[in-house]
Amino acid sequence: MTPRNIVQARKRPAGRRSRSAKLREVAPARRQSTREQLLEIAGQVFAEKGFAAATGKEICKRSGANAAAVVYHFGGMENLYAAVLQEARSRLAPSEQLAAVVAAQTDPQAKLSAFIGLLVRRLSGPDSSTWAARLISREVIAPSAIFDEIRNKEMRARASVLQSIVIELTGLPADHPGVARSCINIMAPIGILLLISPQRFERIFPGLSFAPEAVEETTRHMVQYALAGLAAIGRDTRR
Repeated sequence: MTPRNIVQARKRPAGRRSRSAKLREVAPARRQSTREQLLEIAGQVFAEKGFAAATGKEICKRSGANAAAVVYHFGGMENLYAAVLQEARSRLAPSEQLAAVVAAQTDPQAKLSAFIGLLVRRLSGPDSSTWAARLISREVIAPSAIFDEIRNKEMRARASVLQSIVIELTGLPADHPGVARSCINIMAPIGILLLISPQRFERIFPGLSFAPEAVEETTRHMVQYALAGLAAIGRDTRR
């Protein structure tokens, strides 16, 4: 250190940091804020246009971010899309959450009610009109290669949770075709809720309501319907 630098260092008040040091501490928070904003706006754009028609330029412009922000934060559009899909998944009753609510129950009927109830609440409530639901719906109809791995992992995890419930309720072995068919029967109406908005169902069936106070009744109906079918399958198979 030169004599001049020593003098400058001595003049700096104790505990006072340089401007560059302050910027280094603030930068991570800014990067996180920009990244989250990019995820949110990208989710909206991808839900509106799909992956193929979306551009990083539009996403950055709508986010108020630098034109190179997508590359800087995600490494490119494909990585951004994968991150957005993961975010959408986390907002719509991911398999980990389903497994947790089911594990909290001891009675198999209560487990089925918890499983169906969580999905019905997410897919018929406010979450059903978000970009996350629209994006996953788009992917279900026309899946992209990027979504394949996420979808397959999520479906296997959900199927495993539901399969264990069906086995308890029917008494059938895990490899019995009736178990897999029953899982499909239970998941099919839930899949329709993802593809068709609750508001459209209400227009088709005027007596039907997906208002918050009616969600529990919808859940009870779906559980009752599923239980009756499972009971019949178990009874007929054991004959």
